[in-house]
Amino acid sequence: FADHAGPATTLKRMNVGPHPHTGLSTFSWMIEGEILHRDSLGSEQVLRPGQVNLMTAGHGISHSEESLSDRIHLAQLWIALPDAERERAPSFQHFPELPRLGLGGWDGTLLVGELDGCRSPVPSFTPLLGLDLACSGPVDAVLRLRRGFEHGVMLLEGEVEVAPTGHEAVESVAPGTLLYIGPGCEAVELRSAGPARLLLLGGEPWATPPLLWWNFVGREPAEMGAWAQDWAREDGGRFGVVAGYVGPRIAVPPVPALKRPG
Repeated sequence: FADHAGPATTLKRMNVGPHPHTGLSTFSWMIEGEILHRDSLGSEQVLRPGQVNLMTAGHGISHSEESLSDRIHLAQLWIALPDAERERAPSFQHFPELPRLGLGGWDGTLLVGELDGCRSPVPSFTPLLGLDLACSGPVDAVLRLRRGFEHGVMLLEGEVEVAPTGHEAVESVAPGTLLYIGPGCEAVELRSAGPARLLLLGGEPWATPPLLWWNFVGREPAEMGAWAQDWAREDGGRFGVVAGYVGPRIAVPPVPALKRPG
């Protein structure tokens, strides 16, 4: 799951009250502005441009997010945990510095995974690639891809032409869209006529997709109902309490009739 906020100057600052998560890691990449993260582990961390917050929910955590600036530009990924890790103890990590790469005219920041002999300090429980690419003017470069990964090109600013190897069609991608590239592709050409910014995301495909509802990632519909009841408790159940936040928690919505993925 990928979320893109901004770039924008807001009249009212973002304020997301305490809410729960299970079975995933939230990966927050700050481009402009500042956000204060608090969670039920007692973590309190300001996220600034060029930094990553990684919160691994495991069997359950709750957190809040408050913008400290009028300007905001943020990308957030929800990364599902594999079966062996989804009930692990929750954790929070902050990464103030990430590797920088020059890639054929693109200014790259390696968010997660490895590329060209470089490895990000951000851990992952499945093989992943997260790469921020920015340019200030015309650029045309070919980037190698891992054949076993599926990839996505997520535009944040500008407009980019994307030409995956082995495909005759050239796709023009604009902000608000994500171009999917299936497994088996060895390289992709990225062309921009002017300033642009994008995320190149990749990972091994899931044999069976997990079940996602609200803020929960699970496997069975019954899990979702139990987690919703836990969050409805005054003490937050397995999700705990976010200390220091002033305001109400986000209430759990009615649980719909869920079906197992397949």
